[in-house]
Amino acid sequence: MLTILHNPRCSTSRKALEAIEAAGVEVGVVRYLDTPLGEQAVLDLLDILEDAPGDLVRHDATFTDLGLTDADVDTPEKIADVLAEHPRLMQRPVVIAEDVAIIGRPVDRVAPFVEEHARPAE
Repeated sequence: MLTILHNPRCSTSRKALEAIEAAGVEVGVVRYLDTPLGEQAVLDLLDILEDAPGDLVRHDATFTDLGLTDADVDTPEKIADVLAEHPRLMQRPVVIAEDVAIIGRPVDRVAPFVEEHARPAE
């Protein structure tokens, strides 16, 4: 089974979920804005993330409005602290298999990940 950290308001996140479902794979959906990850959960995610840890943080207007800089997210611990406090800053979607995860952006990364790491639901 896969898990997707999902924001239904994000078109890329919706497309990633559709790609997983189209592959016939069982998927657990975590709406991370409704159920934010705590610091330890973010650290655990960073441990299995194939992408660079800093890629998990969105450097958007909210990041700037909060007065954050690259120095505020330059270690896994700082990233975990920021994302636990401000879950809107987490890049989405994140697709998680048992022991590996990717940021599903661009969405064309999702299908190969699903193919490699998941079996269709029976």
